Amino acid sequence: MGSIKIDFLGHASFRFEVDGTIIYFDPWLDDNPVCSLKTADVQDADIVIVTHGHSDHVGDSFQVAKQTGATLVSNYEMCVVADTAGVPFEEQSVSLNPGGTGRVKNVEITLVPAHHSLSLGYGDVPEGHFFRPDSAVCGVVMAFNNGITVYNTSDTALFSDMQLIGQMYGPQIAILPVGGKYGMDIKAGVRAASYIRPEVVIPCHYDTFPNQRADIETMQMLAEHMCPNTAIAKVLPGQSLTYHSSRYEIG
Repeated sequence: MGSIKIDFLGHASFRFEVDGTIIYFDPWLDDNPVCSLKTADVQDADIVIVTHGHSDHVGDSFQVAKQTGATLVSNYEMCVVADTAGVPFEEQSVSLNPGGTGRVKNVEITLVPAHHSLSLGYGDVPEGHFFRPDSAVCGVVMAFNNGITVYNTSDTALFSDMQLIGQMYGPQIAILPVGGKYGMDIKAGVRAASYIRPEVVIPCHYDTFPNQRADIETMQMLAEHMCPNTAIAKVLPGQSLTYHSSRYEIG
C-alpha cells in the first residue's frame, strides 16, 4: 500500500517524503514567521521544487539545493537564475514550463498553469525597475511511483481548468492557498476542490499575516455541501499528514 508523509512547514512551504525520497516544496524557512525549521537545519533533500519567484515561495530554495545537492525543479527562467546562485543549470536542475514533465527518482513532476502575479524576489533589482520579471507562476502535479498523486496549485485564483487538471492527473491530494487577498479564499478553495475532486485537501497560505486569515472550520462545513467526497484536512505548521491509499491521519 502506497503512502506519503507531508510535513507542513508553514505558510506555503512543505516537505514530502515518499519511499525514501525527500522533497522540499517552496521552502521559505529563515524569514518565515510560522516556520520553526531553518535552512541550516536541512541536511537531506533529493528534490527542491519552486513554483514562482515571490520571496515567500522561492525563499531559501537555492540554498537548500546547494547544501544538500538536491535537484531543483522549476520553470526555465528560475533554473537560469538558480545557476547564478550556484545550482548548475540542467546539471543540478530540471527546467520545465507549464505542460512539461520531468522525472527525478521516483516521481514525475508536471508544471500546470496558475493565475497569479509575476515577479522575482531574488537578487538585486536593476536601477530604474521595481521588480525583476519571472517567467510563470506554476501549479505542480507530482505523480509518484507508488500510485499517489499530489496537486499543489501554488498561489492562484480560482480557474475552471482546475477541473481539467483533476481529470487528467487524478490527484488524491490537493494543496490549496485559501488566505484570500493574494489568491483564493475559502469559498473559492471549496469550489476548486469541487473541480479537482481529490480525496483530501490541505489548505495553506493563511494566518501567516493578519491580512490573510481563513476560517478552516467554515471551509470544512462548505465542503460538506459542495464536495462531500473531499475531506478538508486542517494541518497546522509543524504538523504532518500521512496519507495511505484512501486513508490519512494528522499527527
